Amino acid sequence: MSEDFPIDDIDRAIVGQLRLNGRATNQQIANVLGLTAATVSARIRRMEEADKLRVVAVSDFSAHGYNVLMEVAIEVDGRPASEVAAELAEFPEVFAAHLVTGRYDIDMLVVLRDFDDLAALLLEKFSKVRGIRSMVPAIAVDVIKYKFDVAPIEARGDL
Repeated sequence: MSEDFPIDDIDRAIVGQLRLNGRATNQQIANVLGLTAATVSARIRRMEEADKLRVVAVSDFSAHGYNVLMEVAIEVDGRPASEVAAELAEFPEVFAAHLVTGRYDIDMLVVLRDFDDLAALLLEKFSKVRGIRSMVPAIAVDVIKYKFDVAPIEARGDL
């Protein structure tokens, strides 16, 4: 489909309902929005085919026994940062790894079951990855915002 796929208020409303409940049926969404289930189905299919919508399941890490959220900033030396990031991303504790600008080359979000796992992760796992010059871990003490509706679909005149 065309890159100029227009997202309108009905599409935004459907996406909004899916953000509230990703398991909602087309009929449930239709009932809330005053549409038919066929309309909801067609619009979801059209957005998916145009790569404007992807419905995914997001699991809460604390529901799986992970009680520590940590950011780790990494400075790389002697090896491409992209290679180091790819290797670090293979660890199950890493759920996000980004190449970034600024003082550090890689920024990661990491989860641990408890603080007892911290030393092993940093000293036995991460430190064995070639190319890491320094690591700066920062433990989250409170989560203010944690949303996974990554690309907000806002009303814009150019859509």
